[in-house]
Amino acid sequence: MNVFRGPNQFSAGQACALTIGNFDGVHRGHRALLKELVDGAKERGLISCVMTFEPHPKEFFSPEQAPPRILNLRDKLAALAGLGIDRVVVEHFNTAFSKLSPEEFVAEIIVKRLNTKWILIGDDFCYGAKRAGNFASLKAAGEKFGFEVSSIQTVQENGERISSSALRSALANGDMKLAEILLGRPYAISGHVIHGQQLGRQLGFPTLNLAVANHLHHRKPATTGIFTAQVVGLADNPLPAVASLGVRPTVEDQGRVLLETHIFDYQQDVYGKIITVELLEKIRDEEKYDNLDALTNAIAADAKHARNYFQKKAYV
Repeated sequence: MNVFRGPNQFSAGQACALTIGNFDGVHRGHRALLKELVDGAKERGLISCVMTFEPHPKEFFSPEQAPPRILNLRDKLAALAGLGIDRVVVEHFNTAFSKLSPEEFVAEIIVKRLNTKWILIGDDFCYGAKRAGNFASLKAAGEKFGFEVSSIQTVQENGERISSSALRSALANGDMKLAEILLGRPYAISGHVIHGQQLGRQLGFPTLNLAVANHLHHRKPATTGIFTAQVVGLADNPLPAVASLGVRPTVEDQGRVLLETHIFDYQQDVYGKIITVELLEKIRDEEKYDNLDALTNAIAADAKHARNYFQKKAYV
């Protein structure tokens, strides 16, 4: 899959089948649309292209009120690549882009820069300044410029629409089973293993640390707490673990959000490697303890809980 930072990085060249959206989570609703895009592109002899935005438009307009990201950009791109997308355009969402009228967006972006011959959108798609463009106006533009326009109906689970909002709600509530149903896979976070304070090692529970967010930025975690987890990327099979995602209230007050993962019976040095941590079950919320002994006891209880989870799973 080829990734471009904005459509200006490449000449239009080969005609494409296009879809546009934030695709935060790349959940089952997104996956249904993207599968149809890939299949339809092949039928039409086109390359499949996804245009997405960085930052999320809501982060641009009102960063303090913006919803938490479900996936970081790396994980979103990996999910798109896994679905067979040929090209992703990561459009920098800024003031100039936000002011494009629906007509300008179609003429300059969809037609001139991306050479779109077929566009597939969800049933709630809007585009252009103030979200003034909709399916009807896009259909009319297609007739004018010579590209086909199709839409796909919302995917539902038990009568409820599968959406990024529904997924965020499940994650915020710590309902990892529902999140997995909506995603079609376990909720996961990937990143480079970084050096920490070595506190976990001192307490007898060494951890692999991933930086997730910082209070100076508007990227809040979609979920926090202590989790039964497994780590992908270090062995042929996932490695069972217990993980903490949050601000570490007992030992730090800088507002950093870290994902700290203790892999059971694992001692290798993996600093700098990219790993993926799948959060399978929420054990509890983060807590602030009076001292390190209390923290150590809590970690030991969490580790025991997670080990029991995997032992039960082995016998199912």
